[in-house]
Amino acid sequence: MTVSDHKNNPFGVQWQRYDADAPYPELVKTVPHIAFEVDDLQAALDGQKVIIKPNSPIPGLTVAFIEVNGAPIELMEVDRSICEEDI
Repeated sequence: MTVSDHKNNPFGVQWQRYDADAPYPELVKTVPHIAFEVDDLQAALDGQKVIIKPNSPIPGLTVAFIEVNGAPIELMEVDRSICEEDI
């Protein structure tokens, strides 16, 4: 997986490219997604079709993916007391 810097443009767009053998759902690897920051990730996932379970790619950030109407959506919960990245 290759990820661009979301700070290098005025819109905060981050491009992600996945290798063919990357261990992610095909939907995530082939369809662009948007991300939303949520206050409570567990509550936001309630009743949703989770396609990538909650995980923490960096300290203070927990993410999960859901499928909504055939599209992947990334949900992010940020603990700014821990997360050193400018998310």
